[in-house]
Amino acid sequence: MKDTDRAAEALNGVSLTLTNARIVLKDDVINGTLRVEDGIITAIDTGNSALNGAIDLGGDFLSPGLVELHTDNLERHMQPRPGVKWPTKAAAIAHDAELASVGITTVFDALRVGSSVSQTTTNYRKYARELANDILDLQNSGAMRISHFLHLRAEICSETLIAEMEEFSRADRVGIVSLMDHTPGQRQFRDLSKMDEYLRGKYGMTPTEISAHYEMLYAIHEKYGAVHEEGAARIGRDLGAVLASHDDTTVSDVDMSIGKGVRVAEFPTTLEAAKACQDADIRVMMGAPNLLRGGSHSGNVAAQELVQDGVLDVLSSDYAPSSLLMGAVRLGLEQGNMATGLRTVTHQPAHAVDLQDRGEIAVGKRADLLAFSLSYHLPCIKGVWSNGQRVG
Repeated sequence: MKDTDRAAEALNGVSLTLTNARIVLKDDVINGTLRVEDGIITAIDTGNSALNGAIDLGGDFLSPGLVELHTDNLERHMQPRPGVKWPTKAAAIAHDAELASVGITTVFDALRVGSSVSQTTTNYRKYARELANDILDLQNSGAMRISHFLHLRAEICSETLIAEMEEFSRADRVGIVSLMDHTPGQRQFRDLSKMDEYLRGKYGMTPTEISAHYEMLYAIHEKYGAVHEEGAARIGRDLGAVLASHDDTTVSDVDMSIGKGVRVAEFPTTLEAAKACQDADIRVMMGAPNLLRGGSHSGNVAAQELVQDGVLDVLSSDYAPSSLLMGAVRLGLEQGNMATGLRTVTHQPAHAVDLQDRGEIAVGKRADLLAFSLSYHLPCIKGVWSNGQRVG
């Protein structure tokens, strides 16, 4: 995958020197100086630089910019309060600025595709194509601070999935297509009481409305489930996207993912499923909020349990952007190597989606960079650079 937006074009003649830094490499941390020319890392040296114009980081950590594969944060900006709809371009710009402020320099914006047109309770209406147009327009005009790709969340239990996906092409920067199935009683909501709680909290649904909603979803899945699973995977491959599964729970779920060519598993709900993914060379992603809170808000497996068993590859901020760096730093401190923790939010997510030009501080890589210090074991961001340009 390559970045071709205007924001990714290096500015000729622009140089940057960052010195007196603890530089976080892929496997180690060294003290030294980093040099950038035209948006590309050109030199990494041990020791400090007295070069005129060099920025002294005072011993702060200097890591690659964070790579976020799954975030619902844009939705919060689009609907800041229940019933309030914010203009989409304004929401996208605010979302972009927030991500830059917490060290994220590459994001795959999650957009749901697949709507339920026969009911109105949850307002599952089509929106992805229009929002994608706004994101891409802003990216191509240079209005965005960081690099945006699209992550299409293909809702299998819907009525319009294939038609909505067919509106996208390879020109749309679709990097991930995740196959989601929120049919009640399985995967994330195998425990129906948790789904009841979610529907009451988000939509204020009564028990009668919840029961009717379940019956509608069961009928939709019966009619469209198999067709949508195959069609979404096919279209995802046609778009050149990496396929992801969502909420794998059993070995059978993982076997299904293997058959479709899935390469990333988003939020497996059991240790059994996570281990099966690892055995199949499928990268396992878990939420940083889960790690920081000590457990899943849906009652599923804790991210820390996967860390302890060595089956967690990638962290995602999910619904809390600031959690991404916090989670990675926590892992680095726990494991006694900051490079190990930062890999889960830099090199490993970039590698999982074939972004070869970033996610690592190395000569020839894109200069997406993040400077931070620690206070009370928490990261304090001191500077963020995207493609060699300061954005935070």
